[in-house]
Amino acid sequence: MIDILLAEDDEAMRQYLTRALERAGYCVVAVDRGTDALARVLAGEEFDLLLTDIVMPEMDGIELAQRVARVQPAIRVMFITGFSAVSLRAGEAVPDAKILSKPFHLKDLVTQVHRVLRPDAVPIEGA
Repeated sequence: MIDILLAEDDEAMRQYLTRALERAGYCVVAVDRGTDALARVLAGEEFDLLLTDIVMPEMDGIELAQRVARVQPAIRVMFITGFSAVSLRAGEAVPDAKILSKPFHLKDLVTQVHRVLRPDAVPIEGA
């Protein structure tokens, strides 16, 4: 199974994203801040994808992605954000990351996650 670490400070959004990804067959560990996400990685939990909001308290998603990548260099990163200026900074700081701008449809999220995790795979039916 593919494991996703989701860091999103908005509770409703975190639950919404978690449900959509679990319905798509992914295993999701969801946390409400970057420091909690980093603690899980430092404790030895391994993930295939870090899906993180960029703007969060304590530690933003960009710093989180950079620090997680030092521990798990093969992890894929996908940012979600509602701020276009911040997405430019994220693209420069983590050039291989995918950036999905809010608002988005859950179908788009699942499609983009699938593409990030399996770039050579056939697109998901109906997505």
